[in-house]
Amino acid sequence: MTDNWMRIADISPHHTTPMVRQFLQAKAECGDSLLFFRMGDFYELFFEDAIETAELLNLALTSRDGADKDKRIPMCGVPVRAVDGYVAKLVRMGRAVTICEQMEDPREAKGIVKRQVVRTVTPGTVMEAELLEDGCNNFLAAVCAADAAASAAFVDITTGEFLTLAADASGVAVLDEFARLAPSEILIADGADSALAATLRKRFPETAFTKRPPEEFDPEQAGETLLHLFRLSTLKGLGDLADAAGALGCAGALIAYIRETQRDSMPHLALPRHQQPSAFVALDANTQRNLELTATLSDKSKRGSLLGVLDRTLTGMGERKLRHWILHPPAKVNAILERQQAVTELFENITLRMTTRDCLKGMPDIERLLGRISASAGNARDVKALGAALGRTPELRNALEATEAPLLRGLFDALDPLDDITSRIDKALVNEPPMTLNEGNLIREGYNEELDRLRGLVHGGKNWIATLQQQERDRTGIAKLKVGYNRVFGYYIEISKGQANFAPADYERKQTLANAERFITPELKQREEEILTAQERMQSIEYDLFLELRRAVAAEAARIRNNADCIAALDAFAALADVAAANNYCRPDINDSGAIHIKDGRHPVVEAVTRQGEFVPNDTHLDCRGTRMLIMTGPNMAGKSTYLRQVALLCLMAQMGGYVPASSASIGVVDRIFTRVGASDNLVRGESTFMVEMIETAAILNTATENSLLVLDEIGRGTSTYDGISIAWSVAEYIHDTIRARTLFATHYHELTELGEKLEHAGNVNVAVRDWQDTIVFLYRVVEGGADHSYGIQVAKLAGLPTDVLKRARDILESLEAGGPATGAAEEAACRQMYLFAPAAAHEPGEIEKELERVDPDALSPREAQTLLYHLKHLANRPRGT
Repeated sequence: MTDNWMRIADISPHHTTPMVRQFLQAKAECGDSLLFFRMGDFYELFFEDAIETAELLNLALTSRDGADKDKRIPMCGVPVRAVDGYVAKLVRMGRAVTICEQMEDPREAKGIVKRQVVRTVTPGTVMEAELLEDGCNNFLAAVCAADAAASAAFVDITTGEFLTLAADASGVAVLDEFARLAPSEILIADGADSALAATLRKRFPETAFTKRPPEEFDPEQAGETLLHLFRLSTLKGLGDLADAAGALGCAGALIAYIRETQRDSMPHLALPRHQQPSAFVALDANTQRNLELTATLSDKSKRGSLLGVLDRTLTGMGERKLRHWILHPPAKVNAILERQQAVTELFENITLRMTTRDCLKGMPDIERLLGRISASAGNARDVKALGAALGRTPELRNALEATEAPLLRGLFDALDPLDDITSRIDKALVNEPPMTLNEGNLIREGYNEELDRLRGLVHGGKNWIATLQQQERDRTGIAKLKVGYNRVFGYYIEISKGQANFAPADYERKQTLANAERFITPELKQREEEILTAQERMQSIEYDLFLELRRAVAAEAARIRNNADCIAALDAFAALADVAAANNYCRPDINDSGAIHIKDGRHPVVEAVTRQGEFVPNDTHLDCRGTRMLIMTGPNMAGKSTYLRQVALLCLMAQMGGYVPASSASIGVVDRIFTRVGASDNLVRGESTFMVEMIETAAILNTATENSLLVLDEIGRGTSTYDGISIAWSVAEYIHDTIRARTLFATHYHELTELGEKLEHAGNVNVAVRDWQDTIVFLYRVVEGGADHSYGIQVAKLAGLPTDVLKRARDILESLEAGGPATGAAEEAACRQMYLFAPAAAHEPGEIEKELERVDPDALSPREAQTLLYHLKHLANRPRGT
């Protein structure tokens, strides 16, 4: 900060202007966030906020006079109409923004305009479209850990979704949920930096963490908060949440934070839904990442992920629902079968599916619209769009009326026609309302008598102006006389300079221009006041009528949100049916048998990017009572990783209620899916490849159950061969004998194929290849038995290694396989090197040693030393015996 800039600390409230005092009062409320202070058509920033914001947003930094003549107040500003974009940029940069709004029309203000802080925008509380992705939730989370349990709560203020969760003290289920929901901001109690909070900071380094007063996490206080907010008489209606003290405290902390940041615009939230971790398949962060469920490993893109293949939804809320289903597959057979029946009816009934999807095409995002409206942030276009979306409900009900699947029948019964809301919106708002709320043209004619009367006065007044212009032309004989208007002078009569002397006596000169004179008359002034007063009154009435309509719509938020949830589920069901029909998926048999039998299974994502007919399908057979572990061998690039992920993805797709890419499938439900497929150094955390591998493997061994599905690739490869084989062997035995889970165990250690023969419930499979003319052809077919060759050199040839390198590698391989050391040029070089530096007692001194003994280094000139070095090099490279 330059010396002539004034800081807030330099200001004395008793020796400054009323506006600056007003700013300081608002700044005291917003703490460290940047204060956007509304002044007319701009939001202005002052003092340190201005300097920081100007730099972050590349804005012009200006100044205004301060109380000290030698120092000026730094300032910068952004237009009101463009503020959302600027706020979005700052929040992306990790800064919070507080909005201080004008609370009255400056034209009507007596003294300084009243201003008030209306909301603070943080990563977890944004409503701005620029910061929101249509198909993703934007969760704000709170977390706490006690001796006996770890708890969390999540809320998305843009949709109203509210979730709570309690788990054991390890916090594994809580960490898994954080990985699934990826909150933008996490609240923790100040001074309560638990191990769980530390782990979260480590795993989510880019997430904003906000410390809050510990009393906001108090369960008793939180209970009172929930009772008051949701107008409940008891918490028992919230199910298990009533007895989950930690989760209850987290929910209360979220509400307190939302109230503080949103002030008087508290969004309407759904009742908190308490999740039981056991109700869903556990998917840790590694599994979500390795299976590329919602984003690819390479560029974090949706395209190329499972979601990218399955997402044929037509609404933003439908995509969010589908994403939730992918990350939360049910673990209970009945729940899965209910979903599957809904998908099946839409799959088999093409007319139903097409009619449903036609109704959903182009439908606005009801949840997000309602979020803005209930938070008093929605404009007339938002309300109109909401009315149009809700207006499609009768069509959807008609489409669902004859359905038989229980979940579809449930959606039909739950969908509320909402005729009262849609009718009121349609009657109140014009077809295409403007973005702004204070310039009129919002409300239809016939909606309000007073508004219609004023409109008649204004329109009549304008007609009167046109009539007046002709009358005055006739009266004065001035053919080019005209009646005009501008905001500074109001209505006027304009006459050219050459004819101004013909103006009647009752014309009062108002303004002189270069080529014309402007006049007013008492009659014109009186009518002007009537018209302008009517226009201002009209705008005020329209604004008030819109606010009344918006409040009425927000009051029905529970009914509207219920419809939005039903439509989202219907959209997701129809999408799963549509992708199944388009990609030739089959309906899997879901059961509790503990067996997984897949015939002609295909990887849904790889198949989608492969030309039709080129993907090679494979079978899978795992059975808790039979062969529950498959030891898989085969060369790199043969398709092992594709197959491993394929089996896990098909089980997940089946348990989320969808169809699967296979000829047939029978899936014995799993309670957890674990993957250990590849690792990379994490230098930031100080963890090597091997350490990451061992940490992930330990997590699997410590939490997997006999109902889990384990997908393990190359355990032990990050260390020496013997260590790696030992660890991989021991891990496989432990899973087989102790955990007893269904397991796919891929390895390059051929020694592990002995396990497939030795262990009772293990078997060997390999990915077949053909060795032809010193190269290999990948068949991508999984067959029984272990691979007898790694084909590493052939794969290296396909990768483009130089011919000399490949030839030398074959020589060394042949020597090693024969039980001897490496031979050839490398060995000769090694021998020469050993001879050069061998101890003197091991051989007679050679020419080089003799030369070195005769040299006195201190007596050599630089030129002599260089000559000696070249000579010694010549001797060293000369063939032995010459």
